Amino acid sequence: MHAAAPRHFTPGAGAPGDPGARMAARRAFVELKLTFMQALADVPDAAWLHAQVRSAEEPVDLWLLRAPVFAALAGADPDYRQRRRLLRRGLDSIFPDLDPGSAFVPF
Repeated sequence: MHAAAPRHFTPGAGAPGDPGARMAARRAFVELKLTFMQALADVPDAAWLHAQVRSAEEPVDLWLLRAPVFAALAGADPDYRQRRRLLRRGLDSIFPDLDPGSAFVPF
């Protein structure tokens, strides 16, 4: 059986053995984690989400938390809208090709 090669979520990360690539990937992850923390700052009843973001060890951990964080930021409050945009930009920086460009998805 053929094993699939591991997926690298950081664009331009380079070879897995390259220390510069590892540092770039780590820096991108830390920036995304800080973006999540900034988005959740002062959000009522978000203690569990704060703890989950703090304990995240990989970008995919944050990817899995995106739906509950967006749910916590739901509503028409202009500050929450800005936080959602900030979070989307942060996610797009590490996961650039995971969302379709439009609402139309091929079958």
